Amino acid sequence: MRMVHTMIRVRNLEETLEFYTGFLGLREVRRHEVPGDCTLVFLADEAGDYHIELTYNHDDRDYTLGNQFGHLAFVTDDLDKVIADVEGKSWWYRGSRPEMKSRYIFLNDPNGYDIEILESGQRS
Repeated sequence: MRMVHTMIRVRNLEETLEFYTGFLGLREVRRHEVPGDCTLVFLADEAGDYHIELTYNHDDRDYTLGNQFGHLAFVTDDLDKVIADVEGKSWWYRGSRPEMKSRYIFLNDPNGYDIEILESGQRS
């Protein structure tokens, strides 16, 4: 077995795509319209081995973010640049805890999902 994707429901597809492609640098690899129901957009990183599926339902339903889901984690070679970008956008973020050996930040995507961005070479 191997993992292929994680699906998250989104409220605003364009705003969410801007975050995941524009800010995080993922690329859209596939889009599928289910007529009268939903739009599915698959995103991947450079390796392309694993996807995030964004599901936008056309019926304008709202979602309550559950408390069992933890976060999505990404890695960067330049965490200082990421922090500068986040601060430039005036987004809230939380930095590494002092007792942790790894360097990271947490922020929220436009839907409220927790996103962890780790400095390359470190795992929390």
